[in-house]
Amino acid sequence: MHSDPHDDVHAGAEELRTALKDHGITLPSLGVDLPGFAGVYGVSLVALGNCNAATARRLAEVLRKAAGR
Repeated sequence: MHSDPHDDVHAGAEELRTALKDHGITLPSLGVDLPGFAGVYGVSLVALGNCNAATARRLAEVLRKAAGR
């Protein structure tokens, strides 16, 4: 049985929000991309949104650390 793609995109956005929060990172506009959700792109998309420079640096730092750099 396949999961509903709309449920999947919401779950993916929440998983990402939680993982980022675990590292002290908040992307205020993270959520489901409405045109993607409506099927405009043929696939539901997660919108990462905008963030300030400090958040971008923190996110880059966490990703570099996770990659072992």
